[in-house]
Amino acid sequence: MTPVPPGSTIGIVGGGQLGRMLAIAAAQLGYRCHIYAPEEFPPAAEVAADFTRGAYDDEAALARFGASVAVATYEFENIAAAPLDALAAEAPLYPPRRALEIAQDRLAEKQFVEGLGGRPARFAPVASREELSEALRLTGTPAILKTRRFGYDGKGQVRITDPSDGEEAWTAMRGAPSILEAFVDFTAEFSVILCRAATGRTVLWPAPRNLHRDGILDQSLQPAGPEVAACVVEAEALARGVADALDYVGVLTLEFFATAEGPVFNEMAPRVHNSGHWTIEGSFSSQFENHIRAICGLPLGDTGLVVPRVRMKNLIGEDAHAWREILEDPCAHLHLYGKTEARPGRKMGHVTWLG
Repeated sequence: MTPVPPGSTIGIVGGGQLGRMLAIAAAQLGYRCHIYAPEEFPPAAEVAADFTRGAYDDEAALARFGASVAVATYEFENIAAAPLDALAAEAPLYPPRRALEIAQDRLAEKQFVEGLGGRPARFAPVASREELSEALRLTGTPAILKTRRFGYDGKGQVRITDPSDGEEAWTAMRGAPSILEAFVDFTAEFSVILCRAATGRTVLWPAPRNLHRDGILDQSLQPAGPEVAACVVEAEALARGVADALDYVGVLTLEFFATAEGPVFNEMAPRVHNSGHWTIEGSFSSQFENHIRAICGLPLGDTGLVVPRVRMKNLIGEDAHAWREILEDPCAHLHLYGKTEARPGRKMGHVTWLG
């Protein structure tokens, strides 16, 4: 890869908080960012040099956008992959489209990871009420029924505690192709966050322990504790294998359950990740900075911790109204995403504490 020099323009597909933090990191390295998103006032556009409003499936608009940038990336995976070919014909696009296609289909994702020696929870595809009954016999209950595509933060999924709940659960899916997953008996949840350069060089951040509330990430903690430490070597090896198999460029995140038998794979995200927000203050090089470095062909930065202990907490909905109290804490690092409406379940910002 020929390095993209500072002063060039980076295109970011998606205008949310991840795009916002990528644009801030890029500006610190001397790059301009151009945001492409369908919203009228996306948070990322507030901190970027340029903004194009367009639909994610508008190939002509994506091609024009690609012609205006030196390199492009995307900030979330709930977009159709095929239209991005129009962008990629005009500018290099990282991470690769194949990573996006696999990550946005839960069945393809689990089959791909299983093929690399990873261990997901027991699962079965579900395309009808009859298939759900058969799948429940395979996985047992409790289990969770998820749409194969376009679900995140607890959306697009229903818990099934008894086989008799199958009818109601399938009705909730509204006929969408789905996957049934057995519940996992775990002691902790954690994520492996890595960044891979086009040369194949890969760096990993220390794996954080993740705490969820109502299906949404609540906190990420460093150190992650002994349960995670017992599983992290195997999990990191799988994450490296996934990145190499995809010839990946940029930040990649794999989420796991820590169990007595070892790490159980949950899902992957081909992008910077909520559980890595603590790296902005807690690591020598954040996930956002290293993603920019990777897609621009620059040397990757040090991922080590700057202090022994770090805690990150999401501000969900009205949690963000406590900004004054948070700022009174001299150890708190507050990040607000510029969203005007504090809806329930909406990520409005996060706070990181060092030490």
